[in-house]
Amino acid sequence: MPDFSTVLMIVAVGMLAWDCLEVGKNDAANLINGVFGARVMTHRAAVWLAGLAVLAGAMFSSPVIETARTGIFEPGHLQLHQAMVVYVSVYIVDTALLHAYSAYGMPVSTTASLIFELVGAAIGVSLSLGLVHWDKVGSVLNAILVSVLLTGIAGFLVQRVFRAAIHDEHTDHLRVLLHGPWIAGLMLTWLSWFMILKGMKAVPCIVTFREHFVERLGMGGFLLVAWGAMTLLVHMLVTIFQERLTQRLFGILAILGMLCLAFAFGQNDLANGASPGLSAFWLWRHADIGTAEASKMSLPIWLLAVCGAMLVAGMLTPAAQRVTRAAVNTGSQFDHIALYAPGWCRAIARRLLRFRSAGPDLAPPPQRTETGKRVHFDPLRAAVIMSVSASVIAFASSNGFPVSTTYVTFAAVVATGMGDRTMSRGDADLKIGRALWVVFSWFVGGFLALVAAGTVAWVLLRTGTAGLILALGGNLALRILVKQRADRHEQRYHPKTPQEIALEAKG
Repeated sequence: MPDFSTVLMIVAVGMLAWDCLEVGKNDAANLINGVFGARVMTHRAAVWLAGLAVLAGAMFSSPVIETARTGIFEPGHLQLHQAMVVYVSVYIVDTALLHAYSAYGMPVSTTASLIFELVGAAIGVSLSLGLVHWDKVGSVLNAILVSVLLTGIAGFLVQRVFRAAIHDEHTDHLRVLLHGPWIAGLMLTWLSWFMILKGMKAVPCIVTFREHFVERLGMGGFLLVAWGAMTLLVHMLVTIFQERLTQRLFGILAILGMLCLAFAFGQNDLANGASPGLSAFWLWRHADIGTAEASKMSLPIWLLAVCGAMLVAGMLTPAAQRVTRAAVNTGSQFDHIALYAPGWCRAIARRLLRFRSAGPDLAPPPQRTETGKRVHFDPLRAAVIMSVSASVIAFASSNGFPVSTTYVTFAAVVATGMGDRTMSRGDADLKIGRALWVVFSWFVGGFLALVAAGTVAWVLLRTGTAGLILALGGNLALRILVKQRADRHEQRYHPKTPQEIALEAKG
C-alpha cells in the first residue's frame, strides 16, 4: 500500500486537472468579456483564440509561479508530507469555492483565493504564524488592490477621452479617419510596451532591442516615437482600405487586446492555479534531495502547457458562460438587464445614485445583431476594456506580482460603463448593486478560503488517509448541493434552458 505522501501526490495531480477546469470556468471566462459583449466574435471562436494566447503566456510565467509556489510560505521548513498536505488542502478548498462562484455566475479571483488558502493551510499545518511570509503576502495583496484602483481610474478616464473623440460614430469613415489613428496608435503603443517590452523583458531579442533602441531614446522618447509610428501606420491603412477597415478597426483592436489579456493571464493566473499541484508532484518526485532543495528546482514549461489545455476546456462549459454573461450584463449599454443583486446592495446603490451628476448619455444607442442578440458594448469600449486590463496585468506579471485577472477585468467593465454613463440609467440600481455584491463576495470568499483551507489541512495532518477521504467526500457533496441550488437560481433569474444559453453564447 502506498504511503501517505504518495497518496497525496496522486490526489494533487488529479485535482490539478480539476482545478484548471474550475479556473477556466471562472477566471478565464473574463478574458472574453469585451469581445463577446461587443459581438466582435462568437463565444467559441473567442475562447479558442484566447486559449492559444494563454498557452503562449504560460511559457513566460516563471516569476509569478515562484511567488505562488514558495513566496507565500516556506515549504523548505516542512517535512514532505506536511508540505504536500498544504498543497492538497488548497485544491480541496479551491475547487469547491470556484465551483460555487461559477455556478452562480459570480466572478472570483483564483489569485486571491490561492493566497488565502496557502496562508490558511500553512497555519493549519504548523499551528503558528511564523511559516508565512507576511511581507510577501502584504505586497501581493497591496498589488491586487492597487491594480483594481489603477484599472478603474484608467478605464474611466481613457473611455471618457476616447468617447469624446469618437462619440457614437465608431463606423463613420471621416470620424474614424480623423481620430481612429491616434487612438489606435495609443492602444497599440501601450499594449506593445506592457506586453512585449515589460511582459517579455527576459527574452534575449527583447533585451537586445531595449539596449539598442529603448535605452538610447529613453522611455518617454521611445513611447512618443512608437506612438507616432503606429498612428501613421493606422492612418495609411484606413486610407487604403477605406470603409472595410473603418467598420472593423476597433473590433480588431478589441481582439488584439483580448489576445494580450489572455497572454498576461497565462503568465499570471494559470501559473497560480497550477502551482500547488505541480509543486506537490515536484516535491514527491525529488523527495530524495529534501523539501528545501526540491522546492527551489525549476518546473518544466510543458507541464504548464498541459494545464493551459485543461483550462481552455473549462472555458467552454455552460458555467463559464454564466460568468461571462453576468459580467457583461453588469456593464451593459441596455437599460434593462437580467441580473441578481441582494436587496441591501440595491438599497446602497440607490443612495449612491442620488449623487450622480446630470449629463447626456455618451454610449451609442443599444443595438441588436441581425439574429436579435444584444450588443452590450460597442467595439470602442470593448477595445478599451481589453487593452487597459491587459496592460495592468502584464505590468504586474513582469514584476512578479500575481494580481487578479478577474478583479482587473471586472473593474474595467464597470469603470468604462461609468465613463459612458451606462451605469446611471435604466436598471442602474441593479447594475451598481450587482457590482457591490461581487466586490462584497470577494472579501467573503477570501475569509472562507483561509478558514476552510486551514481546517482541512489540520484535519488531513492528524487523520491521514481517512481524513483525505472525508475531505474529498465533503467537496463532492458540496458541489452537488451548490449545483442544485444554483440551477434553481438560474431558472428564476435567467429563465432559459442551458441549451438556449449555450446557443446564445455561440452567437
